Amino acid sequence: MYELRLYVAGKTTKSVTALSNLKKYCEEHMKGEYTIEVIDLLMYPQLAEGDQILAIPTLVKKVPEPVRKIIGDLSNEEKVLVGLDIRPK
Repeated sequence: MYELRLYVAGKTTKSVTALSNLKKYCEEHMKGEYTIEVIDLLMYPQLAEGDQILAIPTLVKKVPEPVRKIIGDLSNEEKVLVGLDIRPK
């Protein structure tokens, strides 16, 4: 089971694109094996410190370890899959 956390700041184009891309990749490659938690740093800025978020949007893979971070709108599918350590089907 993958635990993913996506840090965004409001409903910016990049944030919306990142979430859309992430959902698409998860459904294609890990259907039923993931959870996505979206954290809006405009509402909860204190949560950025825990995962050391320096840029947004940032995807954090919490489980399985190792913890990995991917910054940006997640439009490069290959980079996202490598970052999450997922083998394309």
